[in-house]
Amino acid sequence: MKTKRGTQVVLTVILVLMVLMLGACSSTENETPADQRTKVGIVLTEVGLGDRSFNDAAFEGLVQARNENTILFDYKEPGDDLTAQTAFEQFAQQGVDLIIGLSDTLLPDLEKVAQKYPDQQFLIVDGHSELPNVTSMSFRSEEGSYLAGMIAGFATKDDHVGFLGGMEIPLLRDFQQGFEQGVHAVNPDATVHVVYAGDFGNSKLGEELAAQMIQEQGTDVIYVAAGLTGVGSLTEIQKLGKYAIGVDTDQFFLAEKAILTSMLKNVNVSIYNAVNTFTKNNHSFPEKNMIEGLAEDAVGLTALHNITLSEEQQQTFEDLKAQIISSKTKITLEP
Repeated sequence: MKTKRGTQVVLTVILVLMVLMLGACSSTENETPADQRTKVGIVLTEVGLGDRSFNDAAFEGLVQARNENTILFDYKEPGDDLTAQTAFEQFAQQGVDLIIGLSDTLLPDLEKVAQKYPDQQFLIVDGHSELPNVTSMSFRSEEGSYLAGMIAGFATKDDHVGFLGGMEIPLLRDFQQGFEQGVHAVNPDATVHVVYAGDFGNSKLGEELAAQMIQEQGTDVIYVAAGLTGVGSLTEIQKLGKYAIGVDTDQFFLAEKAILTSMLKNVNVSIYNAVNTFTKNNHSFPEKNMIEGLAEDAVGLTALHNITLSEEQQQTFEDLKAQIISSKTKITLEP
């Protein structure tokens, strides 16, 4: 499970150094005194910083808020020496104003601590909780995945496309179903092959699974939503001369000859907006459940690469996208 080190450690060090330099360069005029700023603690997923995806995006949003003197924040990465529950507990004991859990994989541990500290405010990202002191933030990721599916449906030459997910959890099943419906909306003859790695942090496994999907199932376009495991998949897809769709952030630089587009979840923007809302609203959220999608520009696609849509395809894409935003087209999700 813990195959995230190596180059990832270097990336993490570079990222943290950049954060420190940005903080040092930020304006000191009209700063809110440190003891008056909102204090935020975030527990990242086990993959941690350097995933070039979900964790890095969330971290970026907090850095922006911190550099604008809105908040102070700290982060913890669960691993061999620190469980997620202990990480949440440590923040609660420190008495920070808001504790954020990144991903529904952390929800059980977050809720255990939230029940123990009923006066502590929590935010779960990409999850849902009924506890009174836990606010939920989620994305209609199936809408962005539907757009990704349309691009895959247009791009495939063999009518075999793939979805490669990290773990088979409700969130990624929504990704999968949105993608499948997008593919079939523009290419009803295409077959969608689905594989779950069971791991978000194993780039070598990602390489192996991508190769199997291409060589054994004949896929020529694969939508990869698997964290660091997905990074391995993207490089292997490029090596084998096929096409890929990235996720969460613009992953074009990871496989420039293979990436068609990336499905964006603007986690950085949503996290930034959430902590600012929390601060301005006297350390509370006006809504218990925040859900954002295409209409709120919380999900979408990056620019296209390695593919040019015909005028007819572009019109179909825009029409179907508009129908999703207006709710004329409904994406069906099954548990």
